[in-house]
Amino acid sequence: MLPVQSLGEGAWVTFVPDFIPNPETVFRGLLEELPLKVETLRMGAREVPTPRETSWHGEPGCRYRYSGRDFEPQPFTPRLAELRGLLKTALGVDFNTVLANHYRDGRDAMGWHADDEPELGPRAPDDVLIASLSLGAARRFVMKPKRARGRTGERWSWALGGGSLLVMGGTCQRLYAHAVPRTAQPVGPRLNLTFRIVQPV
Repeated sequence: MLPVQSLGEGAWVTFVPDFIPNPETVFRGLLEELPLKVETLRMGAREVPTPRETSWHGEPGCRYRYSGRDFEPQPFTPRLAELRGLLKTALGVDFNTVLANHYRDGRDAMGWHADDEPELGPRAPDDVLIASLSLGAARRFVMKPKRARGRTGERWSWALGGGSLLVMGGTCQRLYAHAVPRTAQPVGPRLNLTFRIVQPV
């Protein structure tokens, strides 16, 4: 049984640092088979390139809306399908989509946000399940409350990479924001796979 850490108010996380067997082999194989590219997203009135490469995969009809754009999923690749099966065995959940983010170096990052889109489930907003697999170099992943709610400066941080698993569940996406900050330290490439449940349209 995987360890569960309660964050209170129905939010919880699970962290397993060495979840993926043979992580370096899986990492190299995914970089070869994934159609990673820089996307353009709308930020207010501007369109800006993402500071990382991405690809979106899933079952037909699992469209995902993010920053003013609709993304239609590409099929699961063979290695993504294997990891999906590994998660189903460990968590008892059959995720139907996965977002791949490729951080090429320390300049690539992810700003503060929550995965709180209404199409996420099983039952948004108080029951959203996201399983985050990280391969390659470790990067700092930070989580903080969206509102102080009587607490000041409360944050959690994990070094995610090398085959690790971080699961965010319950009210995490409603109550908390998370980020992968930039770093000036020398760091190698990292691939992050966030498996999700999307309600098909």
